[in-house]
Amino acid sequence: MAHMRHDPTSNQKGKVTYNSGIVSGIVALAIEEVEGVYLSSAKNKGIKLNFEKSGIVADVNVKLDSTANVSKIAFRIQQSIKHNVESMTNYKVERVDVHVQDVNFSDIPAG
Repeated sequence: MAHMRHDPTSNQKGKVTYNSGIVSGIVALAIEEVEGVYLSSAKNKGIKLNFEKSGIVADVNVKLDSTANVSKIAFRIQQSIKHNVESMTNYKVERVDVHVQDVNFSDIPAG
Protein backbone atom coordinates (compact mmCIF):
# COMPACT_ATOMS: atom_id res chain seq x y z
CA MET A 1 0.00 0.00 0.00
CA ALA A 2 1.25 3.48 -0.82
CA HIS A 3 1.10 6.33 1.67
CA MET A 4 1.38 10.09 1.44
CA ARG A 5 2.59 11.96 4.48
CA HIS A 6 1.08 15.13 5.88
CA ASP A 7 2.56 18.36 4.54
CA PRO A 8 3.21 20.61 7.58
CA THR A 9 3.02 23.75 5.41
CA SER A 10 -0.56 22.92 4.48
CA ASN A 11 -3.63 23.85 6.50
CA GLN A 12 -5.09 20.39 5.97
CA LYS A 13 -4.86 17.76 8.70
CA GLY A 14 -4.25 14.05 8.19
CA LYS A 15 -2.87 12.03 5.33
CA VAL A 16 -4.06 10.59 2.05
CA THR A 17 -3.53 6.88 1.47
CA TYR A 18 -3.59 5.33 -2.01
CA ASN A 19 -3.83 1.60 -2.52
CA SER A 20 -1.21 0.56 -5.10
CA GLY A 21 -4.07 -0.96 -7.13
CA ILE A 22 -5.52 2.54 -7.56
CA VAL A 23 -2.25 3.81 -9.01
CA SER A 24 -2.01 0.72 -11.26
CA GLY A 25 -5.51 1.49 -12.50
CA ILE A 26 -4.50 5.06 -13.32
CA VAL A 27 -1.48 3.75 -15.24
CA ALA A 28 -3.69 1.29 -17.15
CA LEU A 29 -6.07 4.12 -18.12
CA ALA A 30 -3.12 6.25 -19.23
CA ILE A 31 -1.92 3.44 -21.50
CA GLU A 32 -5.40 2.99 -22.98
CA GLU A 33 -5.44 6.69 -23.92
CA VAL A 34 -2.57 6.14 -26.36
CA GLU A 35 -3.88 4.97 -29.73
CA GLY A 36 -2.55 1.65 -30.99
CA VAL A 37 -1.30 0.48 -27.58
CA TYR A 38 -2.61 -2.35 -25.42
CA LEU A 39 -1.47 -3.86 -22.13
CA SER A 40 0.26 -7.08 -23.13
CA SER A 41 -1.41 -9.20 -20.46
CA ALA A 42 -4.54 -9.31 -18.31
CA LYS A 43 -5.70 -6.09 -16.70
CA ASN A 44 -2.92 -4.43 -14.67
CA LYS A 45 -0.70 -7.55 -14.85
CA GLY A 46 1.50 -5.81 -17.40
CA ILE A 47 2.22 -3.05 -14.88
CA LYS A 48 4.82 -3.12 -12.12
CA LEU A 49 5.17 -0.13 -9.79
CA ASN A 50 7.93 0.65 -7.30
CA PHE A 51 7.33 3.45 -4.83
CA GLU A 52 10.72 5.11 -4.27
CA LYS A 53 11.54 8.24 -2.23
CA SER A 54 12.24 10.11 -5.46
CA GLY A 55 8.93 9.03 -7.03
CA ILE A 56 7.20 6.14 -8.72
CA VAL A 57 9.15 3.90 -11.08
CA ALA A 58 6.79 2.18 -13.50
CA ASP A 59 7.55 -0.82 -15.71
CA VAL A 60 4.85 -1.42 -18.33
CA ASN A 61 4.57 -4.26 -20.83
CA VAL A 62 2.63 -3.33 -23.94
CA LYS A 63 1.53 -4.62 -27.31
CA LEU A 64 1.63 -2.22 -30.27
CA ASP A 65 -0.09 -2.08 -33.63
CA SER A 66 2.31 -2.99 -36.42
CA THR A 67 2.04 0.46 -38.00
CA ALA A 68 3.22 2.22 -34.83
CA ASN A 69 6.49 4.12 -34.61
CA VAL A 70 7.92 2.45 -31.51
CA SER A 71 9.98 5.36 -30.19
CA LYS A 72 7.17 7.90 -30.66
CA ILE A 73 4.55 5.64 -29.09
CA ALA A 74 6.83 4.78 -26.15
CA PHE A 75 7.36 8.50 -25.51
CA ARG A 76 3.58 9.11 -25.64
CA ILE A 77 3.04 6.28 -23.15
CA GLN A 78 5.61 7.82 -20.79
CA GLN A 79 4.00 11.27 -21.09
CA SER A 80 0.49 9.91 -20.56
CA ILE A 81 1.45 7.92 -17.46
CA LYS A 82 3.39 10.82 -15.95
CA HIS A 83 0.58 13.30 -16.61
CA ASN A 84 -2.23 11.08 -15.33
CA VAL A 85 -0.49 9.84 -12.18
CA GLU A 86 0.78 13.28 -11.18
CA SER A 87 -2.54 15.02 -11.86
CA MET A 88 -4.70 12.40 -10.09
CA THR A 89 -2.44 11.75 -7.08
CA ASN A 90 0.18 13.59 -5.06
CA TYR A 91 2.92 11.30 -6.39
CA LYS A 92 5.74 12.24 -8.71
CA VAL A 93 6.75 9.87 -11.48
CA GLU A 94 10.51 9.30 -11.46
CA ARG A 95 10.71 6.99 -14.48
CA VAL A 96 8.56 4.96 -16.87
CA ASP A 97 10.17 1.99 -18.59
CA VAL A 98 8.18 0.75 -21.60
CA HIS A 99 8.71 -2.84 -22.73
CA VAL A 100 7.21 -3.77 -26.10
CA GLN A 101 6.29 -7.43 -25.69
CA ASP A 102 4.29 -8.04 -28.85
CA VAL A 103 3.11 -6.53 -32.12
CA ASN A 104 -0.46 -6.73 -33.40
CA PHE A 105 -0.48 -7.56 -37.12
CA SER A 106 -4.27 -7.83 -37.45
CA ASP A 107 -4.42 -4.24 -38.80
CA ILE A 108 -2.56 -5.25 -41.99
CA PRO A 109 -4.86 -6.34 -44.85
CA ALA A 110 -4.33 -9.92 -46.02
CA GLY A 111 -3.02 -10.55 -49.50
